[in-house]
Parts: sequence; structure tokens; C-alpha cells
Amino acid sequence: MTEASSHTNRLAHETSPYLLQHQHNPVDWWPWGPDALAEAKRANKPILLSVGYAACHWCHVMAHESFEDEATAKVMNELFVNIKVDREERPDIDQIYMNALHLLGEQGGWPLTMFLTSDGEPFWGGTYFPKQAQYGRPGFTDLLRTVSRLYRDEPDKIISNRDALLARLSERTRGDAAARLGVDELNNAAISIARATDPVNGGLRGAPKFPQCSMLEFLWRGGARSRDPRLFTTTNLTLTHISQGGIYDHLGGGYARYSVDERWLVPHFEKMLYDNAQLLDLLALEHARAPNPLYAQRAQETVGWLMREMTTAEGAFASSLDADSEGEEGKFYVWSLAEVTDVLGTQDAANFDARYDITAEGNFEGHNIPNRLKTIDLGSDDDAHMRSLRDKLLAHRATRVRPGLDDKVLADWNGLMIAVLARAAIAFAQPAWLDLARRAFAFIATSMTRDGRLGHSWRAGQLLIPGLASDYAAMIRAALALHEATGERAFLQQAIAWQNLMDHHYADNEHGGYYLTADDAEGLIVRPHSSVDDAIPNHNGLIAQNLIRLSVLDGDNRWRTKADALFAALLPRAAENMFGHLSLLNALDLHLTGAEVVVVGEGADAEALVVTARRLPHATTIVLHAPRAELLPQQHPAHAKANSVKGAAAFVCRQQSCSLPTTTPQALIDLVTQR
Repeated sequence: MTEASSHTNRLAHETSPYLLQHQHNPVDWWPWGPDALAEAKRANKPILLSVGYAACHWCHVMAHESFEDEATAKVMNELFVNIKVDREERPDIDQIYMNALHLLGEQGGWPLTMFLTSDGEPFWGGTYFPKQAQYGRPGFTDLLRTVSRLYRDEPDKIISNRDALLARLSERTRGDAAARLGVDELNNAAISIARATDPVNGGLRGAPKFPQCSMLEFLWRGGARSRDPRLFTTTNLTLTHISQGGIYDHLGGGYARYSVDERWLVPHFEKMLYDNAQLLDLLALEHARAPNPLYAQRAQETVGWLMREMTTAEGAFASSLDADSEGEEGKFYVWSLAEVTDVLGTQDAANFDARYDITAEGNFEGHNIPNRLKTIDLGSDDDAHMRSLRDKLLAHRATRVRPGLDDKVLADWNGLMIAVLARAAIAFAQPAWLDLARRAFAFIATSMTRDGRLGHSWRAGQLLIPGLASDYAAMIRAALALHEATGERAFLQQAIAWQNLMDHHYADNEHGGYYLTADDAEGLIVRPHSSVDDAIPNHNGLIAQNLIRLSVLDGDNRWRTKADALFAALLPRAAENMFGHLSLLNALDLHLTGAEVVVVGEGADAEALVVTARRLPHATTIVLHAPRAELLPQQHPAHAKANSVKGAAAFVCRQQSCSLPTTTPQALIDLVTQR
């Protein structure tokens, strides 16, 4: 029997923790690649594509029910070529086939289960399928036999579905070329979104509740732009409830991915690096505007979790912590009243229980998720004694069987966290966080690059290359944040080098914007080109903001020209789906209303101005320090004014127009905030 036709699970040599979770399945799994597609053609079988990720609860459920079951695996192996994909390692593949599922009118989610032709073309799919038929959903093996029969006996139906999906996948959303989005439209959109939020608990109304960080940033920017305090209040309400709810880990720090209820009480327990990066960014942003002891505490605890549980030996950051342990979702994180009493003693337990909603009956399926929703103010949460009680419970929790850690390093998720650490180090006066950011940046800029080009995923010395546009966008963002935080030109030079590479390999010169994959990457059925935000901001939105910052920090007008072209291409799409393009609209806000703070001079007076500028809310300011006026680019609007002053001075520029010089920190703050 040849290797091509034998039943062999081929995942054992992969580095993805998710794929390795499936290496002992009786399913004849292939990793994605030309060999798998060739086998489908050789065997004249359709492809069953299963996409998930290591921290995905329902992925584990389907794996346990079906992929670990000998009888189900036998049907899969007989009828299909089975391909397993880690969506975090291959978001390009995930994006294509998730889009196909949406085009079929199905709700998205993971595990993603798609049926493909031997050329990789989708013709049908879904998400989780139970082993046995239930609630109107077919049993998995019945479904497999039906799909296989249709593929064999009714090819016209398959071809019709395939052709319709391919046509839709290849379409480019053009929008109304005359669409105009400006300050008024941004303000109206912010008010409209704020009206759709939950006035009691924050976030969008109903359940489940996701943090929606791009939305919260959009509302925050709306408050800064329009001076409407209701928008800050809406953002704060959400951030506070998230930070006091069960979605936050009150013992170990860090935020779970989302809440299954409308109160932020019961989380879907996995912790993702990207969620924590985006929430930490919002905490730093709001704290810079209006210092908040709760946000400072949550930021410190979350970075503590990042250092303790998510930092690799190389200094980069791991991807996620699983929701499950010992086969049960959330088991690692929940408590009984008796357990808390055993660890703390009767008196201290009573004190802790009252603050953290620990009861005999429990607040989640007979267990307790520690939370502060009944006493939403910080109160005595942060006194030394209460901290010691939390530490005791954390130490006891550490003896439990831990959730699985997906320790692969993703350049894009790391880039988000690095940028945030650089900003939060200043906002919360935590200079050690800047060292964390530097170390992670250095690892990615060296160990995750080949010939200057970024890779996407690294684990156990193996690098998946070439990287994606999201990797470049997030790492350029990180480089610019480090440059603004330190003034070191090497970070700016690295950002420019990466932007040039991205323009060469990823730019869509026909339609505008940037493809997700490189021009020399593995060919897929279509080249992903979405501009819509996902769990992380879309790369086009990040690129737009990077280009605006580059135009100020580098002084080369070609960056502004590129930003204008990107907005011209994508804003018509955004006008038709504003909520899906909030990261792009956040970049537009920076473009239209952002403050460019230029500090000229050296010595103590200049340093005081630079420190003040860096402490301003990072989302709406760009900080450029020129020790000598002649170092400002000739075309910079502050160039002539800077040459006319002696000593240290600061200028605030907006829309190519600069203020008169100011020389004191308070005057600079007033100039930025009192437009």
C-alpha cells in the first residue's frame, strides 16, 4: 500500500499547538498544502476542511465527539481528504473560507467546517456539527455521507454552488465613489453607536458581549473630537464593567475573550493576547485623559499576567490560554464557597466573599466566578490585605491542572501588544514595561525575519514565512510607538523599511488598499483583500494610521500621499458599512483632527516638554522631537517657526497649520486640549 493511499495522520511534525492536539486522532489529517490538494485529485475525493484554534472550546467538543471517535474517523477517511488548519497560523485561509460560509448565509464561528473540491474551491459548509442529530442539526456522519453522495452523483449541484461562491469571493466591493466622510459624519456615527449600547452594563445591547475595542476607541475619539462627555461616559461604563466583571480574572489578571451574558459576568474563559493588548490600550488611553485608579490597577495586573504566564523564553508573547482544563470549560478559574474558606479561613473568606460575589449556591452552574459587579467602584479592592487574600487564592489556583498554553509567537498579535506596552509604560508611569516591549520587538525583528522580511508565526525554531500584511501593519505600529516613546531613530528607520517592503509585496495597485498575502506567497483560490475589522483591527486601518504617523515623524510627503490614496480607495466601502470599518475611521479621525506635537530644543526645558507631550492621550497625538530646528524636514509646516525661536519650544500642528511656540508644559497641554 502506498503512502498516498494509507491512513496516516500527518500532523505530528507540525509546530502549531492546535494541529499537534490532533496528531493522535484516528482521522487521516493532512496539514494545508499542495500535497493535500494533490491527494484529493488523485483519490477523486472532496476535501473536508476543519479550521480552529487551540483555545477554542467548541473545537475541543467536536474533536472529542467526532475526530477522536474511530467510527466517525473511518467515514471521514473513506469519503474525504481531511485537512486541519490553525486559523491563527493561517488567517489567510480562514478568511477565505469563513467569507464563503457567510456567503452561504450561515453565521460564522469556529470550528469552521467547509467542504471543498479537489482544487480547494468551497461548495458548502458550517461550523460545529454534533455527532448525533439534535436541535435541527444533522449528525456529522449522516452529513458526511450526504455531501459525499452529492459530490459523486449530482456534480451539477456542486458546480453550481462552487461557481456562485467563487464569483462572490472574487468580487471587489467598490462602494459609491462619491462617498464623503468627514468630521460631521464621524460625529453622527459615534452618537448613533452610543445609542445602540447598553446603558446599564455597557457594550452593545444583549448577549453575548464582546469588548469591541475598535468601537470603544471610536466612541472615545468621538468624545475627544466633539467634546460630548456622553461619549466618554459610554466608553468608561463599558471599560469599568468589563474590568469589574467575571470576564476579568480578578486573581491572576488578564481578560477573557467575551462574556456569554449581558452583564460581563460569565466569560468564555480563553484568554487571547490580542484582546488583552486592545483592552490595555484603551485603559492607557482613558487614563491619560482622566487618571483612574481602577484602570491603573487592571493595567498593572494584566501586564503582571503577561509577564508571568504569556512571555516566552525569548521575550516574545504567546498567543492564548485555553478555556478548558481537565475537559471542562472554566474549571481552572471557578471556586466553591468551601474552597475559598479552606484557603483563607472563615473571617478572611467572609470578607473576600462579600466583595467578590462568592456564595454557597454559586453564580455560574453551581460554581463561583469572582467578580465585582455588585460593588462596581474600586473601594477597598486594592488595600494591602485584600491583595494578600487574592495572592493566597492565586497560589492555590496554581496547584490545579492548568489550561493549555498556545505558545506560538504571532508577529501581528505581538505587534499590537508591543505598541501598547510602549504607550502604557508612559500613561501609567511604568518604565519597566518599555523594556518588555523592546525585548519582544528585538526578537521579532531578528528571529522572525529573513532577508529583512517578516514571518507570521514562530514556534520551536520554525518560522512560517512570508508574513501577512497584518504582521507588517502591527509591527510598524509597534516600531512607531517605540520611536515616539523613546525618540530613538532606529525604530523609525525599521518602520520605514517594513513599510517599503509592504508597499512592494502587498499593495493592491489596481483597486487600492493592501492584500493580506504577499505577491510571492502560496497561491490560494483568491487573494484575500478584506478591509473589514475582525477580532483585531483590519490591516488597512492600521496601515492608514501608520502612514499618517510616518508622514509626521519622517517628514516625507509621500507617506501622506499614500494615506490619501488609501482613504480614497477604502472610505467608499466604509461609508456603506461604517461599523465594519471602525479601525479605518479611527485612522481618519487622526488624519482630520489629530494634534502633531513638535518639540524643538535640548536640555531640561525641552525634556519637560517632550515628557508632557508623550503623556497626552496617544490616539490623538503624534509626538516629534527635533533637538535642533534644522533637523525638522524642510517641508514641515513648523520649520520656519522653529528656526525663529531660541531655546526649547513646542508647536501644535493640525492640518498643515502650526500654532505659535509655547514654552511651558501646562501651556502645551492647554494648546492641545483647548482647540
